[in-house]
Amino acid sequence: MTHPITLHPDAQAQLFTDARTANTFTDEPVTDAQLRAIFDLAKYPPTAANTQPLRVLIIRDGEPRERLLTHMAEGNRAKTAAAPAVAVLAADTDFHEHIPTLFPIRPQMRDALADDPAGREQMARFNATLQIGYWLFAVRAAGLAAGPMAGFDATGVDKEFFADTTWKSLLVVNIGKPGPDAWFPRLPRLDYDDVVRHA
Repeated sequence: MTHPITLHPDAQAQLFTDARTANTFTDEPVTDAQLRAIFDLAKYPPTAANTQPLRVLIIRDGEPRERLLTHMAEGNRAKTAAAPAVAVLAADTDFHEHIPTLFPIRPQMRDALADDPAGREQMARFNATLQIGYWLFAVRAAGLAAGPMAGFDATGVDKEFFADTTWKSLLVVNIGKPGPDAWFPRLPRLDYDDVVRHA
């Protein structure tokens, strides 16, 4: 009998069953080539009408990192300071401007969304959040660990880095090779019968 999961067990472990949220990192740098490869993989899974509203700000060292740290929750500052690279993942509320290119079968969607800023922001945030999940798995596929954090002042980060843009920050992610004692103990997961119903 064929196994119901066709992905190789090693890949399953790297992406799902062995992968963890990293809290410490080695000094090994995250290269531009790795970051580009992560994006080039994460851009393929689905979003509504192929709108792709996720935007990514990469922050390495120096003054930009110091500015970011002032907006991180206290418990997240040290690990964010030590990570080889940090990404601020954001939703672009003007994603609709790209619709004629990304969804050419319905270019008129751009004008409809232009007249609905509240609906457009909701759509941007939902679909960018979908893309964040894809992006985190792409980090793992690159042989790196991700440390996603919602503990930050999003309003402050937006003012600090995105004041002249239509980007709205959603998540901060530390990226790198896991360091010593990188993991907390694995927490329980719900079982299929706890979660799934059949109609």
